[in-house]
Amino acid sequence: MNQFVPKLFDCMKGYSKEQFVKDVIAGIIVAIIALPLSIALALASGVGPEQGIYTAIFAGFVISFLGGSRVQIAGPTAAFATIVAGIVAEHQMEGLVVATVMAGILLIIMGLLKFGNLIRFIPYTITSGFTFGIAVTIVIGQVKDFLGLTFTYSPVETIDKVKECVTCIGTIQVQALIVGLVSLAILIVFPKVTEKIPPSLIAVIVAILMVKLLHMNVKTIGDLYTISNKVPGISMPKISLGMIRDLFPDALTIAVLAGIESLLSCVVSDGMIGSRHKPNMELVAQGAGNIVSALFGGIPATGAIARTAANVKNGGRTPVAGMVHSVTLLLVLVVLMPYAAWIPMPAIAAILFMVAYNMSGWREFVKLVRKSPKSDVAVLLVTFVLTVVFDLVVAIEVGIVLAALLFLKRMSDVTAVKSWKYLGSEIDENNDPDKISLKVVPKHTLVYEIIGPMFFAAADKFLEISAEPGIKVVIIRMRGVPAMDVTALRSLTNIHEICKKKGITLVLSHVQEQPRAMMEKAGFVELVGEENFCANIDAALAHAAEIDR
Repeated sequence: MNQFVPKLFDCMKGYSKEQFVKDVIAGIIVAIIALPLSIALALASGVGPEQGIYTAIFAGFVISFLGGSRVQIAGPTAAFATIVAGIVAEHQMEGLVVATVMAGILLIIMGLLKFGNLIRFIPYTITSGFTFGIAVTIVIGQVKDFLGLTFTYSPVETIDKVKECVTCIGTIQVQALIVGLVSLAILIVFPKVTEKIPPSLIAVIVAILMVKLLHMNVKTIGDLYTISNKVPGISMPKISLGMIRDLFPDALTIAVLAGIESLLSCVVSDGMIGSRHKPNMELVAQGAGNIVSALFGGIPATGAIARTAANVKNGGRTPVAGMVHSVTLLLVLVVLMPYAAWIPMPAIAAILFMVAYNMSGWREFVKLVRKSPKSDVAVLLVTFVLTVVFDLVVAIEVGIVLAALLFLKRMSDVTAVKSWKYLGSEIDENNDPDKISLKVVPKHTLVYEIIGPMFFAAADKFLEISAEPGIKVVIIRMRGVPAMDVTALRSLTNIHEICKKKGITLVLSHVQEQPRAMMEKAGFVELVGEENFCANIDAALAHAAEIDR
């Protein structure tokens, strides 16, 4: 299987007319589901409603065409809402385009460097923390429209939004609240009645009818935004070195988020259809899709788990379904987009409340807090709090650094340097229950055993290796050392120099593949002498006995 061949080309082998019909039906249904979600997520991101449609059209088509998954549906997702809103507030739409293009380039590079399998090394506590934080941020950001509040200014930071909601709570509009509650009730109850019709579409239609027929004083999308049904052309922003420098952290966050979410979606869909995605090709496709989305006026995109699952449930089995979904949305944009101006803002807020609830994973969050080690809980809560209080960039940066430091501490804790216990010949081996059999150690020999990885965080433990007067040989048993780094090798070199000054021969036993390769490359094997590297402890003890004669 060529990992850089789009899945579409693999699926075309033996593609049938029956499957084409299923893909078309699935694509149309997913487009109906994606329409209100794309508009809602665009508004939550601080851009116009058509930007969400542009993203689903252009990014969705490119990602399906080039992607490494059979059924992935891409478009705007809630994960990007807060970071996109922050970029737009500070750098306007031009800054968002630059950040998204940069993120796309980073994703392509990640794919070509075969980082697809490395994304899984992002700790689960970090992904859970920022996902729950994003959900909370989205909910807070929609309270204003759900209650029909009138703000004295337009806050950007989440904490400022909370303060403004409390300050302006007296401006609540009952009619807006009624529309919001009805929409929310439909979103909660309707899926229990039938799953064939998207509840968000029903909620939008009912909300429009309530406002129009009952002449309710409720703000709609058209009151706040000018909606265009024109197909956008390519627009290139003015790029400066300073803008690239300022936006690089945001671009990196978008790239990492897109990689994590898209590959997670691929894994979920693989389990649903019994397939296997190409992670590196998927990253390349995500990168290309984001670049195209930005150039055509869209926002960051990634694989959407809910829409991908809907695609599978409705019979989609090839990337053709995703491409049909994009083409359908293009037709909707041209024909029906002006009618989106009628959609009440409380209905949009209700849809985003449900999106936030479904993405939050609050049950898993609570479970992690209750049952995980304190260090993992610390990473989880720090990432969550920083996401809400500051932004996603800070949360991910601090979370990864904190998780890395805790990991280093754990690895350091399990790394040990132990000296063998020497028992007299008159003592029976049954007195040492940890040994299967006792080894006979030559008279002027010391044996140390290192257990665990040898790396910089545990380097101080190697100082425990010392030699008593009269010792001629020091054996370091490395059977339990799977890996080492340069700092640890430097410590071994210092030990060898100390032994050499005292006339002691350093012997290493059972050096595994990675440490051995590093020692050879650094010249340590030549320094110690090939003859002083033994395959096992028995050979090392025999070699020490010869030296001791």
